[in-house]
Amino acid sequence: MMRRLLLVVALALLVYGALLAWLYWRQERLLFMPQPLPAAHRFALGDDVHELQIEVPGARLSALHLRLPAPRGLVFFLHGNAGNLDTWFVNADFYRRAGYDLFMLDYRGYGKSSGRIDSEAQLRADVRAAWEQVAPRYQGLRRVIYGRSLGTALASGLAAEVRPELTVLVSPYASMAALMRLHYPWVPGRLLRYPLDTAADVARTKGPVLLLHGEQDALIPPQQAEQLLAHAPQARLLRIAGAGHNDLQNFEAYLQAMREALRGP
Repeated sequence: MMRRLLLVVALALLVYGALLAWLYWRQERLLFMPQPLPAAHRFALGDDVHELQIEVPGARLSALHLRLPAPRGLVFFLHGNAGNLDTWFVNADFYRRAGYDLFMLDYRGYGKSSGRIDSEAQLRADVRAAWEQVAPRYQGLRRVIYGRSLGTALASGLAAEVRPELTVLVSPYASMAALMRLHYPWVPGRLLRYPLDTAADVARTKGPVLLLHGEQDALIPPQQAEQLLAHAPQARLLRIAGAGHNDLQNFEAYLQAMREALRGP
């Protein structure tokens, strides 16, 4: 009986160890859910939306850039972990009415972007390269770094470095480790190769920060955004009643908050 018990325990530990090893080496499959697009795909978004490519080491990133004749500024948009520009670049009219240019890129492997994501450092370097290509056009204008879901850690990290006039984090998380403890408490934190520590980055962000979060968000609960307030006393949090993780843009409270934020002080 004891031998059988020891055998069961040994097998369970073996399976657990194998699962942890898979999670360590293949965790990109859990974090990133790209939807590729063929190279010949064409975005039908209007004459003022320009498609461009950004060269980075080992890859070429696809991006879309809404350019108005006389913009008030730029919204540099870092999207979530699923989809591509075809599914994310869908609200250009909102930014046209606000008078802002909109820039959005696909991460490696997403949409028409080549390559694949191999590390957090690589991902952050790609975002910085895209910023350095587009930001010089907006010297003297209002620059807004916007991150949504996965993109909130990337946005806060970039904002801490380049100090835009406004940082907007929509459905943010305190860190990927905090999310892992919430959804996968049985996984040791030291296995995480993508810490994506939004809280640490937002603490280094000097300018104003707007946090927007759906009260019904089950994937990233609003308590994650509340944790960020402790690290960024200048931040302001607006909880959107009735909104979940993917539908904030359908709520007038979200749209009004964005209008006011883009209008500026």
